[in-house]
Amino acid sequence: MPYHAGVPIDLAAAAAHLAAADPVMAGLVRAVGPLDLRPPRPGHFEALCRSIVYQQLSGRAAGAIFERFRALYGPAGAFPEPAAVLATPPETLRAAGLSRQKIASLHSLAAHFVAGDLDERGLEHWPDEEVIAHLVRVRGIGRWTAEMFLIFQLQRPDVLPVDDLGINRAIMRRYGLPAMPKPEQVRAIGAPWRPHATVACLYLWRSEDTALPA
Repeated sequence: MPYHAGVPIDLAAAAAHLAAADPVMAGLVRAVGPLDLRPPRPGHFEALCRSIVYQQLSGRAAGAIFERFRALYGPAGAFPEPAAVLATPPETLRAAGLSRQKIASLHSLAAHFVAGDLDERGLEHWPDEEVIAHLVRVRGIGRWTAEMFLIFQLQRPDVLPVDDLGINRAIMRRYGLPAMPKPEQVRAIGAPWRPHATVACLYLWRSEDTALPA
């Protein structure tokens, strides 16, 4: 299915497709009920900075650090341009609570934007795999982070992160597997979900947070 930038995911149509294509998904659609998807953040650079800051931290701790990072550049609500982040000395970022590794990642991300290797419009319009290929060139951003960006920020309709722990755990439970699935198993199970794999993932994640029978 071709991707058209700016077209929102039709959650109801995706749920109907999944319910018709896969009996397990049909059960999840009934049990979980209607989904919602939070609107994306205003800027992709901000969303990627947030992804870096939040890596391997609890939500509360990461949120506090992210707000201190944002406050370095002006009043609440403003977010710095990439050039401003790139020009910020490491010791200033350290004072906001960022680790050396995350400072290096933020500087790398900002440098890619300043150089034009990444830009807001390109991220909107590149195909999924091209977005991933560009993002993984940034220090500290791997394929999983890029896939989460595709799902939650760009809200692409057909993303299947085969290495996601939550997805794999939900597939093991809901599909009665004896062990966590390998990537090729996830792709095979997910084949009927196309072109709505993103919404299938949302149902699987939600099923892990919902009191559903195994």
